[in-house]
Amino acid sequence: MDHQPPPFFKRGPAPLARLSFYAALSLALIFIDSRFQTLELLRQGVSLFTHPMQQAAHVPVEFLQGGGSYFSSITRLQDENARLKRAQLDGAETLLRSRQLEVENERLRKLLDLKGRQKANGRVAEILYAARDPFSRRVIVNKGQQDKIIAGQPVVDDAGVIGQVTRVFPFVSEITLITDKDQAVPVQIVRNGLRSVVFGLGDGQLELRFMPSNADVQNGDLLVTSGLDGIFLSGLPVAKVVHIERDTSYSFARIYCVPVAGVENFGEVMVLDPPDTTPLPAQLTTEAASGAAAKSGAKPGAKKKRLKRE
Repeated sequence: MDHQPPPFFKRGPAPLARLSFYAALSLALIFIDSRFQTLELLRQGVSLFTHPMQQAAHVPVEFLQGGGSYFSSITRLQDENARLKRAQLDGAETLLRSRQLEVENERLRKLLDLKGRQKANGRVAEILYAARDPFSRRVIVNKGQQDKIIAGQPVVDDAGVIGQVTRVFPFVSEITLITDKDQAVPVQIVRNGLRSVVFGLGDGQLELRFMPSNADVQNGDLLVTSGLDGIFLSGLPVAKVVHIERDTSYSFARIYCVPVAGVENFGEVMVLDPPDTTPLPAQLTTEAASGAAAKSGAKPGAKKKRLKRE
């Protein structure tokens, strides 16, 4: 009778079978998360434990950088302070005139019964590092859910629009820059008021799309936010046109732009509060209902009178 001793080590599934199983499981999780965002809560929970480790990993680098720049920072700050004082004196006249124009503009809007421009409020955040994905343009800032940051808030610096908050964690937030391929911003040309949408190209540039080949667009035109999306306030600088390709065989022109703000530079940014969405007044809704009833051939209240007669 043939009798073999039991194996010394317990063997499981074949390595190829385990590899195939885990590969299929990983692809399924990636597909489900990209379509239904089912792992967002798990990702936020993991960030609670990884955030202290990331902070601890950045401490030696920050210590070395701070120690190296400590002795040169005093002279640099003194020079910067003197330069800012000179700039403040040089721009005092322009600042006073701009304030006067702002007051005059507000008075004229009241005379014309126009709604005043919404003032931008927000909180300052510091860019910690760039995202690890080489195919996207995203940065991480040190403000999160604890600071009442929500997804969708616009982000700007002292020169113009930086991007938009796309993902929020308890202590940090992820900002998608306007140069990312998946980012689009409705804009308006300052010179002539033409509206369009600017898209990121992923290489630090932007493209102004959906403009006809014979559109009045010139090199050097400044693009500002139009405010039609309800996210970005109107009038914020976005980009400047640098190159235009016109081809009569295509309906639209290829218009390349560069961002005005320091999108690729690391520093401090401001996360603006989302704009207030005020509901329509009751008078407008009543007038709209009356107009709809007039178009349908019925008078307002006719249905109510008919019910009373019955």
